[in-house]
Amino acid sequence: MIKFHSPVIITKNVEVLKQFYINVLKQEFDLDFGACIILKCGISLWQLPSDHIVSVKTGTTYNSEGNKNMELCFETDYFDQVIIELKEYEIKILHEVIEESWGQRTIRLYDPDGNLIEIGETIPSFIRRLYLSGMSVSDISQKSSVPEVLVKEYTKE
Repeated sequence: MIKFHSPVIITKNVEVLKQFYINVLKQEFDLDFGACIILKCGISLWQLPSDHIVSVKTGTTYNSEGNKNMELCFETDYFDQVIIELKEYEIKILHEVIEESWGQRTIRLYDPDGNLIEIGETIPSFIRRLYLSGMSVSDISQKSSVPEVLVKEYTKE
């Protein structure tokens, strides 16, 4: 059986990327092997040596174009506070805070290597926010596609 292990981000400077994920995105590192960092959230950061098989086969230790078909999603119950804290850093933002069609607020930005990052409200957080704005359980369920039973669970006081 094959079991998924983790996403790996290949970087030109593992220390810069490590500091971004730890300081900006508030992730904790689990293991630090120098050129390979494993974060507790399951993401691995690798700085490939020139003699690594991937470097040899692709002809490079790092592709400066970043990812083009993937985003890493992070969620928080403290969305407004996180947005305030993000403003303390010089970060390339794809878009400012928006409310997605299903009701979740998100912001998308890039890490120092150009990888797309999404930070959004957790499902319970945005369901509670919609409820506190006056929406009915039925309307929230219809908008968010979250079953009514879960909407009711998330909106208990």
